[in-house]
Amino acid sequence: MEEVYAFIKKCETYYLATMEGDQPRVRPFGTIDLYEGKLYIQTGKVKDVSKQLHLNGKCELCCFDGSTWLRVCGTLVEDDDVLARKHMLDAYPMLRNMYDENDGNTEVFYFANAVATFSSFTEAPKVVEW
Repeated sequence: MEEVYAFIKKCETYYLATMEGDQPRVRPFGTIDLYEGKLYIQTGKVKDVSKQLHLNGKCELCCFDGSTWLRVCGTLVEDDDVLARKHMLDAYPMLRNMYDENDGNTEVFYFANAVATFSSFTEAPKVVEW
């Protein structure tokens, strides 16, 4: 999981796909965090992505560093622990002008039942599961 985290951090931007009914929705994200052995993302409860994840936590993340791409599929599970939200915001202090761990809007989700696949045109895929 640390290798997956490091790759996503290096890419800086990843794209997260969720479902809205039977319609896939994809959007760019930039927050990723490792906390207590789990891989987290962050969003706001007022956003559509939050509503989609609460209805159906299945998702897929994708990012590309110019030669290798990573896909992570799994289920995002909300963690309502204020310390998990604080850890995320401490890792991204520039978000503190929009979010606070106690604002009732900030939420974090961690990946469960995840399968991460590193792929390129020159090497065999590498799979990491947790």
